Amino acid sequence: MIVASLKHADRQSPGTEGLSKAFAFLRRPGLAELADGRYPIDGDRVYALAQRYSTEAGGAEPRFEAHRDFIDVQYLVAGSEVIGWAPLSAVEISEPYDSGKDACFGRARGWTPVRLGPGDLAVLYPEDAHAPRLADGAPGPVAKIVVKVSVADGI
Repeated sequence: MIVASLKHADRQSPGTEGLSKAFAFLRRPGLAELADGRYPIDGDRVYALAQRYSTEAGGAEPRFEAHRDFIDVQYLVAGSEVIGWAPLSAVEISEPYDSGKDACFGRARGWTPVRLGPGDLAVLYPEDAHAPRLADGAPGPVAKIVVKVSVADGI
């Protein structure tokens, strides 16, 4: 996992074509005004998901997810959020990998909270299990863009 501000992402992430396309999309004007939905960047190889939601209060053990075919670039446009992180090897899988969803799910003990504010991003690779949507203190509204980068194009 890599955590950085968007302005430093090119220096801190490998300069692959897929990730370069993701960062270029996140720098485009009017990003905050995008309606929720899917936006193609490079066909099905690189695409963005714009989403708005309220973060979830702590308490219950978070549900972790991990992907095989896509790298997640999770970028916070507005609000603040905590993403739980754990190595996939530390996750007790409760829902096996589903290739249609490109995801497996489970619980992790000893996970690390990663706080993102506006302009911050996390690059999450297949070995990075993550639990997004966690509240940074009290639950609150978030605007986020998740860019999905095909592993074949991003590593």
